[in-house]
Amino acid sequence: MATHLDLEEQEQLDQLKHFWNTYGTLITSIVLLVAGAFVAWNGWQWYGRNKAAQASSLYDEIEKTAQAGDPARIALVLDDMKKRFAGTTYAQQAGLLVAKTLYEKGNAAGSRAELEWVAQNAIDPGYKAVARLRLAAELLDGKSYDEALKQLDGGVPKEFEPLVADRKGDIYLAQGKRAEAQTEYRKAWTGLGATSDYRRLVEIKLNAVGVDPKSLAPVVTVTPAAPKTP
Repeated sequence: MATHLDLEEQEQLDQLKHFWNTYGTLITSIVLLVAGAFVAWNGWQWYGRNKAAQASSLYDEIEKTAQAGDPARIALVLDDMKKRFAGTTYAQQAGLLVAKTLYEKGNAAGSRAELEWVAQNAIDPGYKAVARLRLAAELLDGKSYDEALKQLDGGVPKEFEPLVADRKGDIYLAQGKRAEAQTEYRKAWTGLGATSDYRRLVEIKLNAVGVDPKSLAPVVTVTPAAPKTP
């Protein structure tokens, strides 16, 4: 009986050796590949979290520097942010923040340069749209009307379309193009939600160009019920 078991075990062992000789290399490769992918994934997650933490810390420094109003320091820290973390939302937010700070300090050219950087390099289309809207506003203030309108060409996320129309209306109105301004303000008013605070501002603009916002409201028709048959 013992001999029978020994022979059976030996046969199983021989089969196992044959299987391993045939598929062992493939199995090892797959195991190493899976293990490597797992390690790489965890490493990438760690790297991503670490990178985000560093970018966040640098953004905090930019905020403090902006509040202190040190233009030279702002430029230095922002340049560091762009070089190391250009693909993060922190870099996009920093660009918008620095642009606002520079504009308030009277450095319109510097502000526009930062807004252009965000508009060209932002990964998030929302940040791109914000940068273009603000750039158009600054160009409008500088009476560069054609350049301002160019910033508003091209597609934007749907939620920004009413804001783009409103900004176009401002530019056309500044150019004395009343009819074009009316058209854009109508688009803005229609696109904004009924409870939007910004819509009230657009209503003021519509009234200023001779358009009654009430005339834009959809007409609700009520179909009378059919008389009951006795």
